[in-house]
Amino acid sequence: MHSDTHFHFASLREDQDWNRSAILQAMADSAFKFALDIGTDCDDLTRRQELFEKTFSLMESFGQEGAAAVAECRKFIYFSAGIWPDPDSIKNRAACVETLRKNILAARASSDPFRKKLCALGECGLDHHWNPGGVDNRSQDDFDGAMIQAERELFMAQLALAKDLDLPVIVHSRDAAAETLDCVKESGWGGRCVIHCYSYGLEEAKAFLDLGCMISFSGSVTYAKKSKMEETRSLLSYVPPERILLETDAPYLAPVPQRGKANNPNYIAWTYKFAAEARRVQEEELCRLVYDNSKRFFRL
Repeated sequence: MHSDTHFHFASLREDQDWNRSAILQAMADSAFKFALDIGTDCDDLTRRQELFEKTFSLMESFGQEGAAAVAECRKFIYFSAGIWPDPDSIKNRAACVETLRKNILAARASSDPFRKKLCALGECGLDHHWNPGGVDNRSQDDFDGAMIQAERELFMAQLALAKDLDLPVIVHSRDAAAETLDCVKESGWGGRCVIHCYSYGLEEAKAFLDLGCMISFSGSVTYAKKSKMEETRSLLSYVPPERILLETDAPYLAPVPQRGKANNPNYIAWTYKFAAEARRVQEEELCRLVYDNSKRFFRL
């Protein structure tokens, strides 16, 4: 019954808590409605889809139960394609965006129904969180004025591509709220953007909502310290029902009580529980709402 609007299947390593086939089996068993596998490199779409096919073959080798799970997975799994703002992609932005365009068009032209299930562009955006020792290896030394401008150009080029191809955009924005707002506003595509893994406050949310954006929350909302919990709950309850999405960003940001573990889409149940309590609705109602929003926004 759950939907996960943002996860990274290729990053769910076999040596983590659950292997990939077990993750998909559990998603099928719990009647997932929608799950969106997210792109980060200009040319990763085919590799990601091939990884699913490899995992499906393994599941089918387990017999009737595995084959039934694969049939369900083929219904609820969709794809995005986009360029995350890593330094190499920023420096080679023109070539990367052209490669992205070709890969999206190739997927759309494919005779394979599973390969054609591309419903969004992203994730793409701006990231000014400096943590050289972190998983993203973001060093401020790499981002002088010219790089900041080039990063913006990469984001704007993808917004323009999405507009040209009539695709919604999954926006990555970290420590760059004002700059992201400016780009989305300039693009004129705010009504087709979702701010994924939302990490800002209520005022920024109002600004993004005024542009027509969707807001997507991850398990990180469950991390709020006691002094910030009311603010977090207020933010969750403020977003209009037709504008809210939920995600895992797996394998990152596992929600409490799974925090510290490798995240996977099945852990999203904890985020739904937390968000439903904050919004004072039944979890089943929130599940229906997020799925309905997903169908409308991604044009499923």
